[in-house]
Amino acid sequence: MNVLYVFSRYFVALLFLLSAQQELFSQDIENIAERYPLIPLPISLKPQLGELQITNALKIRLLPYNKETQELAEYIASFLGLQHASILENALGDDKNCITISIDPHGVIPPEGYYLSITPDAISITASTVQGAFWGFQTVKQLIPASFYTSHTSIAIPCVEIYDAPRFTYRGLHLDVSRHFFPVEFIKKYIDLMVSYKFNTFHWHLTDDQGWRVEIKKYPRLQEIAAFRDETFLGHPKTQLFTFLRKFDGRRYGGFYTQEEIKDVVEYARKRHIEIIPEIELPGHSVAVLAAFPELGCSKGPYKTATQWGIMRDVYCAGSEKTFEFLENILEEVISLFPSTYIHIGGDEVLKTRWRNCSKCQERRQAEGLKNEEELQSYFIRRIEQFLNKKNRQIIGWDEILEGGVAPNATVMSWRGVSGGIKAAQQGHNVIMTPNQYLYFDHYQSKSPNEPLAIGGFTNLEKVYLYEPVPKELQPDEAAHILGAQANVWTEFIATSEQVEYMTYPRAIALAEVNWTALTEKNYSQFYKRLTRNLLLLDGLRVHYHPLSSQESTQK
Repeated sequence: MNVLYVFSRYFVALLFLLSAQQELFSQDIENIAERYPLIPLPISLKPQLGELQITNALKIRLLPYNKETQELAEYIASFLGLQHASILENALGDDKNCITISIDPHGVIPPEGYYLSITPDAISITASTVQGAFWGFQTVKQLIPASFYTSHTSIAIPCVEIYDAPRFTYRGLHLDVSRHFFPVEFIKKYIDLMVSYKFNTFHWHLTDDQGWRVEIKKYPRLQEIAAFRDETFLGHPKTQLFTFLRKFDGRRYGGFYTQEEIKDVVEYARKRHIEIIPEIELPGHSVAVLAAFPELGCSKGPYKTATQWGIMRDVYCAGSEKTFEFLENILEEVISLFPSTYIHIGGDEVLKTRWRNCSKCQERRQAEGLKNEEELQSYFIRRIEQFLNKKNRQIIGWDEILEGGVAPNATVMSWRGVSGGIKAAQQGHNVIMTPNQYLYFDHYQSKSPNEPLAIGGFTNLEKVYLYEPVPKELQPDEAAHILGAQANVWTEFIATSEQVEYMTYPRAIALAEVNWTALTEKNYSQFYKRLTRNLLLLDGLRVHYHPLSSQESTQK
């Protein structure tokens, strides 16, 4: 590698970084949104005259040339439809019609940051990590005209200089595949849409009362019994208060991902710099498992995989050693499939009725000196955490894991508003904010009577965009524990892939900017203007998103 060549690129990046404005709003963003409809908004953007014409003769130069940069080059070539792109290993040569990727781990740019320069002749992406360069190319993607997706002919993109880096290290989207099951092809598309807006974490909700979705070799009954339910509830519980009057479709429903399919998805995500966090629910939301292994419950049952929505009384027995042996065996296989730092263990909505009436659970409570069932739940979570910590994994749980005393090293996902996140951060725990009133995408997103059935609530695009993840109640040292925010897509009332897209987008795009861009003042009408142009990307990717016609800003 030509050291002087690389140094010169980093010197330019350093000068740009030092001169970058703290916020793009210091510029006349209203006038450049048409030409640069970027979401998330970068830290600094300097418009440049001219356009770059990308043709099939495009070259990709890698500095350095290694497995990681080669994967990025292959991703770029595949996206641009370049079947025979020239991938160059050396720093010398003609830069015209070339994308140069320069990586230096000792550079001045933050780990996920990048410096992007587009001139009439070439594209240069400079970063400290390949992940940063990958996000730089996602910015390039948003500058590509929509006509490219239909014709794949030569394209022109506007010249620009951008310096950018994220506000938060955790930028997540969730998908519940237990209530309704979605094929691998759609999971990959979901991941591709995430990376287009610089999300970096996919929370895969794989188990719940209504279905178990991950193959476990040691326990085939999970695939045979827990993965399927006899039928599915029709309508909304609020309109059918009496259980005996509820209507069902009468059709067996279910499915699961084989371990080979999961490995394929994990590798697909890795190449796109997405970490997948699997969720294995415990001690509640476990009825599907109890249907296959009734000996793990507190009562004699009978159990069956749940056919309707809501919180179920039956949970894992906290007094039985068989429960912990089973879960540890499950988690052994899950760990082998997912290389993620975190394993999500749920911990939410655990009704304690069965424990109060279970002799084994009460014996456990007394033997451990626990005051009540809340502390018994804490005992349950702590045991699982200890097991996972020994495997060099960390746990994430919903904010109910704070009840009875939170496990020592746990990260808390605050969903019942923001209070759980505040409490956890004040106790020194890392927090991911996902309050249901702002970031539950199973809520209605408009007040139109034509909206498809949803669980309830009203969370429109503007409400998501104006959300601030760091509660004002926190002191600076406490606020440092807020790792970022995540939106959750629960699928009780979302049965198809198209409907997942409809409920997720464009709200996820608003969250993308909340997570990535640090703004002292938010301007929704200006974001909306960029969004109207940016949606051409979703059109090109054939996304069935919610129309903006009913998402008008209250500020316009």
